[in-house]
Amino acid sequence: MTTINRSTHIRLTSHPGAQAPVRFPIRWGDPDPRRRGPVVGTVSNPADRNTIGTHGGSYSLYRALAVSSGALNPIQRPDYRNTSPAVSIGPHPQWADPAKIVSLDPFGHLAAELFADLIAEGVDIRPTIAITKARLTMIELHEAIRLKRLPIDGTIVHGNGDVAVTKAAIDPVWHLPGIAARFGVEEDQLRRTLFEQTGGMYPELVTRPDLALFLPPIGGITLYIFGDAAAIADPKRTLACRVHDECNGSDVFGSDICTCRPYLVHGIEEAVKEAQAGGVGLIVYTRKEGRALGEVTKFLVYNARKRQEGGDQAATYFERTECVAGVQDARFQQLMPDILHWLGITKIDRFVSMSDMKYDAITGSGIEIRERVALPDALIPVDARVEMEAKKAAGYFSADAPPTADDLAHTIGRPLEKY
Repeated sequence: MTTINRSTHIRLTSHPGAQAPVRFPIRWGDPDPRRRGPVVGTVSNPADRNTIGTHGGSYSLYRALAVSSGALNPIQRPDYRNTSPAVSIGPHPQWADPAKIVSLDPFGHLAAELFADLIAEGVDIRPTIAITKARLTMIELHEAIRLKRLPIDGTIVHGNGDVAVTKAAIDPVWHLPGIAARFGVEEDQLRRTLFEQTGGMYPELVTRPDLALFLPPIGGITLYIFGDAAAIADPKRTLACRVHDECNGSDVFGSDICTCRPYLVHGIEEAVKEAQAGGVGLIVYTRKEGRALGEVTKFLVYNARKRQEGGDQAATYFERTECVAGVQDARFQQLMPDILHWLGITKIDRFVSMSDMKYDAITGSGIEIRERVALPDALIPVDARVEMEAKKAAGYFSADAPPTADDLAHTIGRPLEKY
């Protein structure tokens, strides 16, 4: 039976009273990680905390269930032996610019070694980034090998069709002053809105202005690096990159109504080719399901699109989303370039994306994009052409002229009775 150390005293953070000075103050942007300070999201010793929220926030309720059921001791400390990054990332000059990175901890993968002495003392400091090596197996890549689009080289592409990859998982760490500045809003207003829109889940957003870091309960980012990871920051080496927002229904299960998996696979193939040519390939996979509106909303929108008079149409593609969600897109790519700056990227030679929002966010952050790679027409599912035409009309990159209003009015998908 697991012994659980549970205090009966509860301190409400909505009534903090007199607060002792934060033990580990954060000096965001300091290039020295010890001066910058560790990210402490512990719940077992509130006196050590210098963040709002908790580590792995999107899984905190599952941890709560594990603790409640007696399966997990709430004061259990991780054993970080042999967990160090499989490859080295950084430090890079961007880490010392507090305006370049505001949504993740650039030292997150090094926390266990940088603060080993504090961890040994019992301070619950946890990595927010993990880096490992693996092999990727995808049926489309096997087909690319069979069709001789990808050669077997024994290093990146193995004889059995597996592809060598370096993977990094990143949990979000938001520096609230930096987030507010990035979006051009007052920090007080940002904190109040976060507090209200999370149902008052984090009272410290409004009661603890001295806590500048927020560990939001949202999904993070996974990086897939093909080739030499150190080459990503080398301006002499070519980089092919795709930034891909999660689409579970297409990415995992396949879908005939969107281009997500085809473009993801195309991006991976281009990344592998770049690595085999002596450069490096990168896939940035972000958890922003349904344009960060969620899968329930996305499926409701699918129904609305299919059942509207005249069937699915490019002319009303974005309108159907706004009717259900109140906004066309909630991804707001302003935070997305942070992960590229963490990697030390200053230019992308081939950007495998047609998104104007992603392009504008990346170039606006100071990263050069030399070439944009569109999704080949042959890879667009028939019923996804509605989506593609709508996006081109809205500003998506295309070598062709954007469709006119008349073009969109005549772009109609399958009628409802076929579903």
